[in-house]
Amino acid sequence: MSISPLTLRQQTFHWGDRTYVMGILNVTPDSFSDGGQFNSVETAVNQAEKMVLAGVDILDIGGQSTRPGAAQISVAEELNRTIPVIQALRQRFFETVISIDTTRAEVAKRAIAAGADIINDISGATFDEQMLFVVAATKAPIILMHMRGTPETMQNLTDYADLIADLKSFFQNRIDEALKLGIKKSQIILDPGIGFAKTAMQNYDLIRHLQDFRELGYPLLVGASRKSFIGYILDEKDPQKRVWGTAAACAGAIAYGADILRVHDVPEMIDVCKVSDAIWRRSP
Repeated sequence: MSISPLTLRQQTFHWGDRTYVMGILNVTPDSFSDGGQFNSVETAVNQAEKMVLAGVDILDIGGQSTRPGAAQISVAEELNRTIPVIQALRQRFFETVISIDTTRAEVAKRAIAAGADIINDISGATFDEQMLFVVAATKAPIILMHMRGTPETMQNLTDYADLIADLKSFFQNRIDEALKLGIKKSQIILDPGIGFAKTAMQNYDLIRHLQDFRELGYPLLVGASRKSFIGYILDEKDPQKRVWGTAAACAGAIAYGADILRVHDVPEMIDVCKVSDAIWRRSP
């Protein structure tokens, strides 16, 4: 199924031609893998520069940890963490696409005004009823991710009647709500939510069934980087030692139809994408 391309700043995303890489930049003290490493403007910009030089396609800025068990911070604190970083990145890297990882409409609106291009909402725009109105008003693309509950409760909510069918139904509902508000199809990207209200083995099922989600007609983002389902197979508790496992998960996601990979280890995963694309896509 052909999906319309998306143009942001100087970049056109031709879905299906190659895999695009989203670099994770958590400006938080408590994210599961890199918490505290980049939670100042200076360290965030330095890390972003490394990603840009490596060839990243999107920088994803998050101020609220979404690891299992993470507690919510205030809107003011999330703004304080993210907006100065987005402003600094936009000034420094004018042509680089930036996304804001948030579930809050106010943060999304302020981030777009500060220079972000994409809204990345792990709740699929269900936590804040105003989120889709912000998308409609700003005309920014939105990544709609599937999850259940909250980061504090999600790992107790992993029972599904039919995992793939339930996710497809969730996505169709969110798509319908977006289209009702005049949001264009080309603004919507779907994310099955690896690690969010899923058991370790359910995450592998999701990767194997990515083509089922492609049938909905939208680009797919997969965020598998360093997550516990990889540690489950490798018996590795340290997320930073899951790079090779992440590479395998990313290659598998590409084989089954992922369009964007959200990753911590940008240079390494760009190599994975290049070789995987040469194997599985029509145009190496």
